[in-house]
Amino acid sequence: MTKDRKTGDSLNSVKDDFKSGFAALIGRTNVGKSTLLNKMVGRKVTIVSDKPQTTRNKILSVLTKDDCQVVFLDTPGFHKPKNRLGEHLVQVALRSLREVDVVLFLVEAVQSPGPGDLFIMEQLKGIKTPVLLVINKVDLVRREEMLPLIEQYSKLYDFSEIIPVSALTGDNVARLLDTVAGYLPAGPQYYPDGMITDRPETFIMSELIREKVLELTAQEIPHSVAVVIEELAERPNGVVAVRALIYTERESQKGILIGKEGRMLKQIGRLAREEMEKLLGSRIYLELWVKVKADWRNREGQLHNFGYQEEE
Repeated sequence: MTKDRKTGDSLNSVKDDFKSGFAALIGRTNVGKSTLLNKMVGRKVTIVSDKPQTTRNKILSVLTKDDCQVVFLDTPGFHKPKNRLGEHLVQVALRSLREVDVVLFLVEAVQSPGPGDLFIMEQLKGIKTPVLLVINKVDLVRREEMLPLIEQYSKLYDFSEIIPVSALTGDNVARLLDTVAGYLPAGPQYYPDGMITDRPETFIMSELIREKVLELTAQEIPHSVAVVIEELAERPNGVVAVRALIYTERESQKGILIGKEGRMLKQIGRLAREEMEKLLGSRIYLELWVKVKADWRNREGQLHNFGYQEEE
């Protein structure tokens, strides 16, 4: 058996010609990192929304093939922090650059390099890790529009590869995966077959609830919401009972989340329950409550309680 150099845990034996390693997905908020990750892994692991700053945690996802294992880190999008939570998210994204074998820098085909992209490329100049420029959303532009964009980015940073893809349709994703595998060193299989994420079921459940809040509520709600699974128990009939608390910062936001006669909360719960059952393969009884924690995004204790603690 081989030992993990960081944890000392036993790993599967190294197979002949087997490659393994870590790849970070970085980019501005809302460029499609989570959609691309789900497409590459072949299953929904992270939540998807058209709201910025959807991903709040560094989420590890695993793709195991016959000849390689890629461990992806989906990081919070880079943005200008407006509170302590925002500062935490940016630090998580920056730290990921030092922990991987290859970096996938995701940008949009529909936009020229902006201040956020320039900021990220400035951070990249300090690392030795190979960086692949992944131009997403190519399904939204004509092919002839790509060449000027590629030229723009090529002048700004010396990328190891430039690969246009569509996370939505899957166009060119197979080529991207082959390219990523080419940058991995020979190594053991870190995680067993069938494992797709290191996050517990409670984390996935809380994220699915937050995803439905992002889908259904107006712009003032999403960033002020945190979800905590308070109870999880399997009943004798096989139904998994879940009690979750949705925290927000103001009483007015609580009213919006509950909705008239509780309709909004019921809809959030119904959609989240359907996703949970689909992903986990169990019947779910979901009970949702909404509570107010004033200004929690600027309170270190609350950030820690909601899972946004600093990592080593």
